[in-house]
Amino acid sequence: MPLEDLGVSEVQGFRVRRFRINDLVIGVAIDIGPRILLLAPAEEPEHNLFGIVPEFTIETPEGVWRIYGGHRLWISPEAMPRSYSLDDKPIKVEASGSEIRVTGNPEPQNSVRKRIVIRPGPGGGAEVVHEIENIGRWDIEFSCWAVSLMKRGGFAILPMKPRPVDERGLLPDRVVVLWPYTDPSDPRLVFTRSYVFLRQDPSVERPIKIGVKTNPNWVAYWVDGYAFVKGFEREDAPYPDYGSNAEAYTNNLFLELETLGPLRRVAPGAVNRYVERWRVVKVEELEPREEDVEEKLIPAIGRG
Repeated sequence: MPLEDLGVSEVQGFRVRRFRINDLVIGVAIDIGPRILLLAPAEEPEHNLFGIVPEFTIETPEGVWRIYGGHRLWISPEAMPRSYSLDDKPIKVEASGSEIRVTGNPEPQNSVRKRIVIRPGPGGGAEVVHEIENIGRWDIEFSCWAVSLMKRGGFAILPMKPRPVDERGLLPDRVVVLWPYTDPSDPRLVFTRSYVFLRQDPSVERPIKIGVKTNPNWVAYWVDGYAFVKGFEREDAPYPDYGSNAEAYTNNLFLELETLGPLRRVAPGAVNRYVERWRVVKVEELEPREEDVEEKLIPAIGRG
């Protein structure tokens, strides 16, 4: 059975409705969100690869925003207070056939309503559809921003393999984006020819963030012998953040593995959609080195 409802339980004090989807167990928050607070391999259903961080808060004009943890859907470009609208009220979780629909409350101040649709992936894992509806009265332009807050102690993998755009290789072919607080000499950040790695270090409080234009179109986070892989399509369209469509942010508490859809102008009543394909693969030992990825991870996930 590709989708099985496992009922309601708790994840670190939060009520979730659990589902088995192919070889994954996913826990959808009931009282906040839309959020997915649990992601585990079916063989170890209590081994949550997502992080839960209820103590991390940010003051906003609307009140105290809590990061909670797990997977969330945001709007890009990032802005205060728009991006930090409170999502601390019960939401609607519906399961029908082979589909789970997680619908958030309207955000009238932003003129949007967010929804996450989860269904079995055709080759295993899960397909996660991010939908943001314009509930306002005029067009708005934005990107869907899929943010996964990961368990501490692992590292992110962002592929950016060379892809020459002219015959002689005279023109630049890759995009790397840095934020004002990012120190490129930070030892948590590792550059190789084809990948950028960002390590989560619980002993380093200073934040750091990096973005890339992916090639091929996937990102991953390795921790505790498992790699969480998010696949997606990159369209020939404008993207926020100087063209970056995959980003990673970390501090001492967590690492966020982020992907973005293209910027779209969305009419009233229309929906901006963006799809990720989730897999969890077992990779017992992995280091943030290009050779390790090529020898151990790529055989498990394919070259994309």
